[in-house]
Amino acid sequence: MTTYIIIGDGVAGNTAADSIRKHDQRGKIIIFSKESSPFYYVPALPEFVAGEKDVPKLIIHGLDWYEKNRLELHLDTKITGIDLPQKEVVTEKGERYRYDKLLLATGGNAFVPPIKGADAEGVFTLRTLEDARKIKEFVQKSKEVVLIGGGLLGLEAGNGLRRAGGHITVVEFFPRLLPRQMDVPGAAMLQRQMEGMGFTFYLGAATKEIRRDAGGLHVELEAGESLKADMVLISAGVRPELTLAKSLGLDIDKAVKVDDRMRTSLADIYAAGDLIEHRGRFYGIWPAAREQGKVAGAAMAGQEVEYSGTVMSNTLKVVGIDLFSAGEIDVEGTLESLVRKDEVQNTYRKLVLQDDVLVGAILLGDIHGSAEIQQAMKQGVNLKTLKGELNREDFDFQRLAQISA
Repeated sequence: MTTYIIIGDGVAGNTAADSIRKHDQRGKIIIFSKESSPFYYVPALPEFVAGEKDVPKLIIHGLDWYEKNRLELHLDTKITGIDLPQKEVVTEKGERYRYDKLLLATGGNAFVPPIKGADAEGVFTLRTLEDARKIKEFVQKSKEVVLIGGGLLGLEAGNGLRRAGGHITVVEFFPRLLPRQMDVPGAAMLQRQMEGMGFTFYLGAATKEIRRDAGGLHVELEAGESLKADMVLISAGVRPELTLAKSLGLDIDKAVKVDDRMRTSLADIYAAGDLIEHRGRFYGIWPAAREQGKVAGAAMAGQEVEYSGTVMSNTLKVVGIDLFSAGEIDVEGTLESLVRKDEVQNTYRKLVLQDDVLVGAILLGDIHGSAEIQQAMKQGVNLKTLKGELNREDFDFQRLAQISA
């Protein structure tokens, strides 16, 4: 009987456990998690902060799911070492567990830039449920909130704080919101809608220092402005959690390098999720971690499966506004783009083509067709025969699905 150990119970680790069990009914599967709750939906943390969802609504797999699938789950348990010769993992309490196959799914940590005062009381990051609990408690006595970072997670977190009663000022280093997902016109449209909700923006702005005095927190910008705050939330992206990987001497560049079967540079050790790079690419998105976990689990159980990559896409609500962004959004305008913009309906649609192949898209305000667009991108189908119709307001995106089939 094979013993599988998974370090991390996020989307990659949890999906891997599910995948192993589907291919190996007899094997022993042990999961270690630093957190106190079983697998939960991280993108919904802003709704928890806003008081709109409680913990049970965040949980994807409750303890009964682990029992049903014969998964041994250890919560509140940190793995501090891995004994390669003995093929054992070591907990912080010194307990040892032997494995035949090991998966590192340690995810990532919130990145905190080297800002003086970033460790002051009232300064937070939002990455885990424990983070969200602390923020939810603190925001009750906070009216002025400064959000450092205008990316997806930051804006969603900011909106959760806004719904909890705070006034949100966003400081973003780039000159537009969502620099990875939006081009200039789309970002401007989103900004106008958010300003209508009460957000204030400082774009193209760098934070010099956060300082606390008797009057509260002050966020000092490089340009000289000083923003008063009761609370500061830093949302500057995620960095891979590489502590264990480095201790093992794994091959690491941007993150842990894996092959198409999610194998690391050491035998019987696999990795998936926010701590890996595949074919030189670091994803850091939920759909990629889920797909990687599925492949890793199947490969660990002896299946001939391969991961070929994930279309970089995000489908979610940003401050209550539907957004789908995928692939090459062509900010510089060097490719062929089909754009429809409706200021009255607050909708923006951009389809990016390269040699008549759909390589990117932005849908803001109305995301119907996003699934078909994603499939067409994945298949790399030639759309030359549809180009005359693609930009029509009433275009039936099922046509893309038919061509991609």
